[in-house]
Amino acid sequence: MQLLTFTVAGQPYAIESRQVVEVLPRVPARPLPQVPEYVAGVFTYRGTLVPLIDLARRLGVAPPAERLSTRVIVVESAAVPPGRSGGTVRLGLVAENVVAIRSTDEAEASLPPLHLPDAAYLAGMLRIAGETVQLLDVARLLPDELVAGLGTAVAGEPLT
Repeated sequence: MQLLTFTVAGQPYAIESRQVVEVLPRVPARPLPQVPEYVAGVFTYRGTLVPLIDLARRLGVAPPAERLSTRVIVVESAAVPPGRSGGTVRLGLVAENVVAIRSTDEAEASLPPLHLPDAAYLAGMLRIAGETVQLLDVARLLPDELVAGLGTAVAGEPLT
């Protein structure tokens, strides 16, 4: 499996590269009222409004200062809100720095997920090239109710 590696609060993380649509420079977002602090707002991506998730806040760490290396990773996930079937959900993920594409074949060691109820998005860990990388499960990054409430596009249609 191929992984896109990036940093959040100076720590290495990775997601499956097949979920990555595009990597963008930091984009401005329109804030949304009454959402968790890790939802930075929404931004327009190719004519569609996409929720922007601050990974540092979602992971419970203090967000670093904005840098030129700050990126938005546009991902597509099979996560869909309750009552909907099929389709995908698109999210923008704010990361400090996108590092590289790595293969799980390079892993020297691995640790399975810890099954934490409040952090189901934390998948296993890998040791790659001397660095311990935390895998993130994009499909579990947001609670179902939040996905539905954000009005993200599922199968190309806005949620109602």
